Amino acid sequence: MGAVARKQLPLRPSGPDTVAQLLDWYDSEHRDLPWRVKPRTRGRSLRADPYRVWLSEIMLQQTTVKAVIPYFERFVHIWPTVEALAAAHLDEVLAAWAGLGYYSRARNLHACAKTVVEVHGGVFPRAEDELRTLPGIGPYTAAAIAAIAFGEKATPVDGNVERVTARLFAVRQPLPGAKKELKRLAATLTPARRPGDFAQAMMDLGATICTPRRPSCLMCPLQSDCHANARGIAAELPAKAARAERPTRYGVAFLALREDGRVLLRRRVEAGLLGGMLEVPSTPWVDQWMAADDALAAAPIDSDWWMVPGSVVHVFTHFRLELMVYRAIVPESAELTFWAEPERCQWLQRRDLDRAALPSLMKKVIQHALKPS
Repeated sequence: MGAVARKQLPLRPSGPDTVAQLLDWYDSEHRDLPWRVKPRTRGRSLRADPYRVWLSEIMLQQTTVKAVIPYFERFVHIWPTVEALAAAHLDEVLAAWAGLGYYSRARNLHACAKTVVEVHGGVFPRAEDELRTLPGIGPYTAAAIAAIAFGEKATPVDGNVERVTARLFAVRQPLPGAKKELKRLAATLTPARRPGDFAQAMMDLGATICTPRRPSCLMCPLQSDCHANARGIAAELPAKAARAERPTRYGVAFLALREDGRVLLRRRVEAGLLGGMLEVPSTPWVDQWMAADDALAAAPIDSDWWMVPGSVVHVFTHFRLELMVYRAIVPESAELTFWAEPERCQWLQRRDLDRAALPSLMKKVIQHALKPS
């Protein structure tokens, strides 16, 4: 370790050498993923399908590769082209997405497919600037599609690329403040030739070798260029600013089970968290528990509600949610209260719940409410 720490390196990693070393590594060590074209086929003029690249990149936001693969394969089986996805009903898309979280991505996915078909004739734009005009496509996704699908010189910077770049250049400024500088530094390495392969190589390096904890520096193809490794600080980077404590919110959910076996569900408003998804009707989520009488006053049906022992806990990005659950068996003639907003409600057979656009939180609520007493 001492010899490595004393090694004299140039002020910055050498761009051409770093690129060549990483591409050589990627050619032999790349991950085989269902949305990729293998590097060795590039010489035969094969390029990744923009539709598959776009779909995978949207799914991969805030989600792991392992979790995404079965969803991706299901989507391309049901909707093999952007035209097929654009023609689908939004409810079908939301149902297929259920469990991936961040459901605004699914709504934007459908809207983007329709825009590509209706405005661009079913052909994805190749330029970053044009791609960024499409629903749900931000700077990172636009750069990824441009580089990977079209061979444009663009620099997509995700968490893996940030980590590799921070270590290569020994950037000590903590995230998120360092994001702009890391993007600039990563762009200095992006080659004009094979930019898509280089971007995916950076991602693979971060996912498999330059990992958050205990990076495998001895196996890294860029070890000789890495300033953090030379200084013995690779595992410390990138630094992160202290996070604020995640607050807890509280609410009450009402599971109404009709005598014919149907469950009452309500569609959430399009805007906001879990927008457009189905939910078990519930009170607002607030900063402290509601009094029992106040909670029951918000029930969607006037009935004898029974509190299910225990609670349902779900953690979102910015807060922790804890829900008490009430259950009632109601007659088929039961009428909804006006504050339940009947126009957004529907009765769904229990056997159809698995195919409904239910987020994982609501699946937890239903499972908790229907567990044997």
